[in-house]
Amino acid sequence: MKYKIASLIFLLFSANQMLKAQTKYEITSPDKELSVSVFLKNKQAYYTISRKSAPVLANSSLGLIREDADFAKNLTVLSVSKNELVKDNYTLKNGKRLNNQYLANKRILHLQNASAQKMDVIFQVSNDGVAFRYYFPDADTQLKKITEEKTAFHFFESTKAWMQPMSVAKTGWESTNPSYEEYYKKEISVGTPAPTQAGWVYPALFNYKNTWLLVTEVGLDGGYCATRLKQNSPAGNYQVGFPDGREAFTNQNVNPESTLPWYTPWRVIAVGSLKKVTESTLGTDLAAPTKTAINPELFQLGKASWSWIMLKDNSIVYDIQKKYIDFAADMKWEYCLIDVDWDTKIGYEKMQQLADYAKSKNVGLLLWYNSAGDWNTVKYTPKNKLTTHENRLKEFALLQKMGIKGIKVDFFGGDGQSMIRYYLELFEDAAKFGLSVNCHGATLPRGWQRTYPNLVTMESIKGMEFITFDQNNANEEPLHATTIPFTRNIFDPMDFTPMNLSKIPNIKRKTTAAFELALPVIFQSGVQHLAESPNGMATVPAYVKSFLQTFPASWEDTKFIDGYPGKFVVMARKAGSKWYIAGINGENSDKLINLDFSKFNAKEAEIIIDAEEGTDFITGGIDLKSPPPVKMKPYGGFVIVVTQK
Repeated sequence: MKYKIASLIFLLFSANQMLKAQTKYEITSPDKELSVSVFLKNKQAYYTISRKSAPVLANSSLGLIREDADFAKNLTVLSVSKNELVKDNYTLKNGKRLNNQYLANKRILHLQNASAQKMDVIFQVSNDGVAFRYYFPDADTQLKKITEEKTAFHFFESTKAWMQPMSVAKTGWESTNPSYEEYYKKEISVGTPAPTQAGWVYPALFNYKNTWLLVTEVGLDGGYCATRLKQNSPAGNYQVGFPDGREAFTNQNVNPESTLPWYTPWRVIAVGSLKKVTESTLGTDLAAPTKTAINPELFQLGKASWSWIMLKDNSIVYDIQKKYIDFAADMKWEYCLIDVDWDTKIGYEKMQQLADYAKSKNVGLLLWYNSAGDWNTVKYTPKNKLTTHENRLKEFALLQKMGIKGIKVDFFGGDGQSMIRYYLELFEDAAKFGLSVNCHGATLPRGWQRTYPNLVTMESIKGMEFITFDQNNANEEPLHATTIPFTRNIFDPMDFTPMNLSKIPNIKRKTTAAFELALPVIFQSGVQHLAESPNGMATVPAYVKSFLQTFPASWEDTKFIDGYPGKFVVMARKAGSKWYIAGINGENSDKLINLDFSKFNAKEAEIIIDAEEGTDFITGGIDLKSPPPVKMKPYGGFVIVVTQK
């Protein structure tokens, strides 16, 4: 009898354990379209995502490994919170939408490992995607180090991907990589290995049947390294990877380390139609709010003239920079960017004269700096001015006294935790002196523009400068430019430095003039450093010049009209009482675009489009009662300005 009772107790216990092991915890989006299931299998944590009840992401692993603890296996569920509705409203001038609303259902799984050490997994599911992060709730002043993150995104094998390879650390010109400056691999099969062991960068775009998914990370606050996706993804299973050991700030740490308690960054998957994913603001919804010590009103967004992009190093002299200040003033642009070696070729004293002259013209100056440090061998100066807090305060105080409005800092070359801290310290110190920041040769911003409103833009893209270097890059521009609105530029400002309307020295431009004119509307950046020169601008029609004198620096709303990554894109952006609709064609065939102007409450609409030969423009009004399709020429484009009723 005792044996039977013991056996029954054992069976009941086993059944209870099996039930626990098979329990799935569900989190749905407020509109019920997205659903996440989280569960343990063999004491390992996994999640799946469904859209409209159909699976779109297969069993994907969760967990982390610390030096002192394994949170990837032998896990048990201590408890699971109830669903909680999370709301957030914020304004963001430097983005696709001024007024933003975030609404998500939140649920927390409280887990522990075999040693009874605790880890939470926090899920938030909104109508446009899924986000989760880890939290170590215990208090411990001893430094903890994470050696590996087991987080994965397991796509079904028929999924296609648009992904940018990560460049190998310490490679490239003057050992400045990684700089997020590779071309995207377009519509490749998931499971395709990255070209090198460095892996793939964020954001990474995927298409499965009629669902699009975009993977990135947000909430990188200095307590973690920036991550990427690993090189190999067997059967479409992509795992989060850490930076190369050389991606550090002057011999400091690369992998994550912190005392406890400790939050990790958000892992983000935007999910939905291509329109929903492209219009999503998850990349800033989950970023930390603006730091209270930083006043966003101090930092003006705008457009800038820039001599270096076409004239290179020899243009950084007093007389040419004065000419480009006059150019900015004539174009009613807010800024003039003065690039490398200004400290030796112009000097601080003469730069003060230029700053005073620019102020008299209502133009602000932006000055270039080398990020310096031991991570690159770049000779350009100013150098070694920013790597310590004390040096930054001294230099920034001098710039503030001179009336300089912002800095461009170049050649970071790393995603290690110590390098991420350097970025954030740079933003904070610059903000104290009213200086905006633009980073080149840099990592992906990951929503930083919300937290640090003085961060106006970052490069992190193979931009216009590469087109000026080599004909092959010019040939690639149509495909590249029609891919990055769906990837790199989907959440974060991007300093592509677009738009050449006339000619590029020693390069035959493949795109048409109207394609180029559309880029400053298609691409979002807090400051647009425009590539056209005074001589080039003198060749364009008056109505094109007028458009470029008046087009907005920031947007109140953005709508995706039509497109496909690497083929074409049509977007509409709103400012005041006007909508700016722009399209670019990445293919060598005509495209007809049908537009419904009633959606824009249109009173009138004017179009600028390619002339027949594609090297010039034509303009005219649009019949709003029966608008004809807009014809985009091969590698062509258009801009329409809609005035609302």
